[in-house]
Amino acid sequence: MNNRTKGTAGEDLACRYLEKSGYKILERNKHYSKYCEIDIIAEQRGTIVFVEVKTRQTNAFGTPFEAITQTKLHHLKTGIMNYLTEHKVKKYRLDIVGITLKPELKIEHIKGAGLL
Repeated sequence: MNNRTKGTAGEDLACRYLEKSGYKILERNKHYSKYCEIDIIAEQRGTIVFVEVKTRQTNAFGTPFEAITQTKLHHLKTGIMNYLTEHKVKKYRLDIVGITLKPELKIEHIKGAGLL
């Protein structure tokens, strides 16, 4: 499984998980530049939720959360600020969903990652 296929599969799993948890998926893979893509934009109880999804085959080389770099966070913040300006959003947060595929499927969700 290549990285793009694994990433798409992880985002599909994250969307199903979020929908079961009461989120409404508004957009996926919103691009603002070649460096900035917001994986999932959802809404939960009047709050716009920007979701970064990281998928790993195993934790052999670190957890999904450890794969989020400062550079990635900087680009993500830029994209989020653009979205907020475009859509005049006032209530929002950033969540991170980490998915490990093996040895068994594990989905972890950090709500309000506090990076904004």
